[in-house]
Amino acid sequence: MSRQQRAEIDAMVRRPQPKAPQSVEEIRAGFRAMMGEMIVPAGIRTRTATLGDRPAVLVEPLGTPKAGTILYFHGGSYVVGSPETAMSLTGNLVTKTGFRAFSLDYRLAPEFPFPAAIEDGVSAYRALLDSGEDPSAIAFAGDSAGGGLTVTTCLAARDAGLPMPAAIVAFSPGLDMTRTGESMDTKAGIDPFFTREGLEHTGAMYLAGQEPHQPMLSPATLADLTGFPPMLLQAGTNEILLDDSTRMATRAWEAGVDVILDITAGVPHVFQAFAGALDEADEALDRAALFLSQHIRTKGTARTSAG
Repeated sequence: MSRQQRAEIDAMVRRPQPKAPQSVEEIRAGFRAMMGEMIVPAGIRTRTATLGDRPAVLVEPLGTPKAGTILYFHGGSYVVGSPETAMSLTGNLVTKTGFRAFSLDYRLAPEFPFPAAIEDGVSAYRALLDSGEDPSAIAFAGDSAGGGLTVTTCLAARDAGLPMPAAIVAFSPGLDMTRTGESMDTKAGIDPFFTREGLEHTGAMYLAGQEPHQPMLSPATLADLTGFPPMLLQAGTNEILLDDSTRMATRAWEAGVDVILDITAGVPHVFQAFAGALDEADEALDRAALFLSQHIRTKGTARTSAG
């Protein structure tokens, strides 16, 4: 345990909240600046790519990647973020597993509200399948809103008749746009990042008037997870979205889905991004990498760097 590290991280991210709602441009600039402080691991190479009709960043370990692909969805409340802002997470999964990862630059609200991000996720997954990748060699991973996309993309892919990926890894996923989890209130003030008001501000941009009581917006309370692949849900006790993960885990096991609920005490939303500065972050990513390595199944043992 690293109480001093956790206290330092909490103090660093517990910045004064703006008194008035910020513009989209201000929110995006602030998020880029914050995520630019994260430590990106050495030992990776990146290049631009395309999945479906969206840009992506291909992240590979140095040397020959192991056979298998992680389809990564960055966080940012569906309004901010990019493959670059999530590079500390994607890079660590790649270096710790040896698999390549495609980090998808999906469309963002308010310019492209629900369900644009989900449509882009399904299109990207379909592109991987069409390229000859076996579904047993593909895992979905993501953080925050991107963690939500791991689930909703899987739902949409199943509804479209596509085979399920090998596994899902979600870091502090957002899985309930109705915001009815008890942690929304019990963790208020403890969470150094989020307030209910802030989430409602960005959430309204993604919803664009849609009713949040539907499976693709609130899967933690409404989705049928029948046939889902094994899931790893990681969250911290210092986040108001904690119950999104706990309720999703319950929903998964009730549907007969293998699920691991991995909760770390005293850490904030998407604490894994602080790898290199917080011991718990590195340890959580080690567990996520082990989970991915256990579930990604391939017929070969290596691949070229061709995307």
